[in-house]
Amino acid sequence: MRIRPAGAYALLLDCDDAEQAQAWQAELWHRREAGELTATEIVPGAVTVLLDGVPDPEAAAARITGWRPRTAASGAATTEVRVPVVYDGEDLPRVADHWQVDVPAVVDRLRRTEFRVAFCGFAPGFAYLTGLPPELAVPRLATPRTRVPAGSVALAGPYAGIYPAASPGGWLLVGRTDLPLFDVHADPPARLTPGTRVRLADAL
Repeated sequence: MRIRPAGAYALLLDCDDAEQAQAWQAELWHRREAGELTATEIVPGAVTVLLDGVPDPEAAAARITGWRPRTAASGAATTEVRVPVVYDGEDLPRVADHWQVDVPAVVDRLRRTEFRVAFCGFAPGFAYLTGLPPELAVPRLATPRTRVPAGSVALAGPYAGIYPAASPGGWLLVGRTDLPLFDVHADPPARLTPGTRVRLADAL
């Protein structure tokens, strides 16, 4: 892990991989709650963690260098959100071919996996969910769809995700949900925030 300044009052942790980034995110949350770190925002990315609103970045970087990250699973955010999913996505056969299984096996794997929000981006409320093993990563579509319906549950690379609103997208569609994921009037607006555990359960 490497630490570098990002402006006058921010630090960026460059990690080796997504697992290390999630572990550092959990560690920094813990340290902030314990009063050992002052930062207005802790913002995870795919392989980075941004600390913003750090009064003394140089001193904070020196302290962080001496810390060792805990596992991502031991982070502060332990809420589980059960997302009711209808598994009827048009790309299920494509995913099954890539995984070398049949469609029911794909659905069963997605039902049983405990996902975790690694970071958010792309669109307001869009969470990148980790939990699938690396060997099940799937490629994006060569040509993205011009419109993916809101609530679409999809896979791309090592991630699962749910489109909070209709938008273009190149992820493989495996299902859909009616659960609202972003409400500008809610606090927080996004239902799925970094660290949240997620179950893609069957819709009743």
